[in-house]
Amino acid sequence: MAKKYLSRICDSLLLRQLASSGAVLIEGAKWCGKTSTARQVAKSVLYMQDTDRGQGYLKMADTLPSRLLLGDNPRLLDEWQMAPVLWDAVRFEVDKRSERGLFILTGSAVPKDGVKAHTGTGRISRLMMRPMSLFESKESNGSVSLERLFAGETDVVAESTLTIPDLAQAICRGGWPEAVVNGDSDSLVARNYVDAVINMDVQRVDNVERNPARVRQFLRSYARNISTMAPLTTVLADVKSNDTGFSDTTMYSYVNALRRIFLIEDIPAWKPSLRSKTAIRTSDKRQFVDPSIAAALMYVNVDSLLDDMTYFGFLFESLATRDLRIYAQALDGAIFHYHDKSDLEADLVIRLHDGRWAPVEVKLGSSEIEEAATHLMTLQKRIDTDKVGQPSFKMVLTGGQFAYKRNDGVLVVPIGCLKP
Repeated sequence: MAKKYLSRICDSLLLRQLASSGAVLIEGAKWCGKTSTARQVAKSVLYMQDTDRGQGYLKMADTLPSRLLLGDNPRLLDEWQMAPVLWDAVRFEVDKRSERGLFILTGSAVPKDGVKAHTGTGRISRLMMRPMSLFESKESNGSVSLERLFAGETDVVAESTLTIPDLAQAICRGGWPEAVVNGDSDSLVARNYVDAVINMDVQRVDNVERNPARVRQFLRSYARNISTMAPLTTVLADVKSNDTGFSDTTMYSYVNALRRIFLIEDIPAWKPSLRSKTAIRTSDKRQFVDPSIAAALMYVNVDSLLDDMTYFGFLFESLATRDLRIYAQALDGAIFHYHDKSDLEADLVIRLHDGRWAPVEVKLGSSEIEEAATHLMTLQKRIDTDKVGQPSFKMVLTGGQFAYKRNDGVLVVPIGCLKP
């Protein structure tokens, strides 16, 4: 029996890119649903990981890669990076045929260093895919649209049905399609994903042998610092407290490998023009592609998370980061964070390609809303809006029940109400 396919926000993005490019590369973490999404529109498929034919495909790629491209279009080349020569083969075929929507490439890892390939600019567009947002898993009712907020429709009135225990469960389960479709209520899929990364994927990405125990220790330190601006030297010091042989060179090797398999996805700092000479902190904020990764690494379950509201708050910000990244991408935008030397911050800043922006404070409970709103109002005064424009809106994203607009104009929106 075929597994049910839940619609993804990337579905429409993929169709849009196929209509404008000869080929589309879908990148993202393993198990996030890249192949399933691509199969919805592909007319033929090449599975490079096919256990019966994979070796034959690799030999064909070495001798006559163009034969692997034969098939109805769009043709899906799944895990193309196993034969990196396919990249240039696709680029050449797109050039030769001058058509759009010919190929879809999916990959859960960036090819190893030293692989020579044309950039593909103008021929192959890129689409980043992440685990499912709460709107895609049908846990957010989507009654508050980011697109409408950016259009100026900010008089929000809505209600979320998600409770704090529901959010704890969503964090531990993660947005992995297999877990969502099967209605899993635990973190088994996330734990299996973490084990696969530690024992196999981080070894294969660049053919460097790494001690699995060390990799796990490093990732646990990263998880302890989730949603913070902790420098990598802090992570290193944490690891070295138990492993004095762990060097900075080793750490950066790990970070590079984990980024290439899309497990680590830190948040870059937003550096707008300011009215004063206040220094902006430029450090990235530590983040995984899905909050369940940190939960699995820290052996957290729903009950233990509910007993530790401090760590729950960090993981809730991780959940918000994942969802806002997915929603912002649909609007041609990206996510940043802001923090200056006076410790004024915005947990997240949504910035669209056309320059529109909106600061967001992420607060699990209602007791922090007032302080968060004050931060957002102060931030607006500090930004040089003559250069970057007024914010489209200011939002406190919560784990609460009701969405509303405060008298000061700040929006309070539960994460269970959001959609793109």
